[in-house]
Amino acid sequence: MGILNVTSDSFSDGGKYLNPGDAFERACRMVEEGADIIDVGGQSTRPGAGEVPAEKEIKRVIPVIEKIKKKLNVKISCDTSKYEVAERALEAGADMINDVRGFRDPLMRRVACSFNAGICIMHMQGNPRTMQNNPVYKDVISEIKDFLYTQAEICKEDGINTDNIIIDPGIGFGKTLEHNLKILANIELFDKYPVMVGASRKSFLEKLLNAPVEERLSGSLSAAAYCALKNVSILRVHDVKPTKDVVKLIKALKEKEDGCVFSNN
Repeated sequence: MGILNVTSDSFSDGGKYLNPGDAFERACRMVEEGADIIDVGGQSTRPGAGEVPAEKEIKRVIPVIEKIKKKLNVKISCDTSKYEVAERALEAGADMINDVRGFRDPLMRRVACSFNAGICIMHMQGNPRTMQNNPVYKDVISEIKDFLYTQAEICKEDGINTDNIIIDPGIGFGKTLEHNLKILANIELFDKYPVMVGASRKSFLEKLLNAPVEERLSGSLSAAAYCALKNVSILRVHDVKPTKDVVKLIKALKEKEDGCVFSNN
């Protein structure tokens, strides 16, 4: 999944793709590099980010989604927590909704159900403005699993097809460095639904590697490689081609690891 932020203040590329033409060109490059899904978002969810009115978010994402739908052969996700934006995005041709608030809003669930859309349920402690203010868990893995699985059941009760559900433990969303590392190290425990991981360029890499955002590619690729080894279904990334290369190599190696017999001679 290639990240396409049509925002002014996203932590990594804010302001670069506010113009719909620039955003479409970026989508084209990511598709050429091997993206299977383009995730279009019109509101930053970085730590400390404020709210954007639904009308402004719609004006940012809909022209981009419409053009991608018309011109490119790729799945489209809309990264939003507002049902009004989700509805317009799905009408414009989006295939799925990626909600950092985990589909807590019944109107979001209703919209997703009415379009038979794919959904990604993400875990976040708090909200983007406050989520990094001393996040605390008794057991980070079990608490996140409980939330994600409970929300998935609620979504199914509201008519969303099980096959349309993806879960995301929410790296960087109300988590410390240690929380993020524990989630990644145990990502295979989230085994009830397909899993998406978005670790690309996140601030935990800065804390661990002392790397500013422009120097986090190696850390992002390392996280992607680890997730690929553990059969994570979707990697949400800024750097599509190098991540795709990593995944291709790991897939090739995993296909060769069984049935290899060594002789004592």
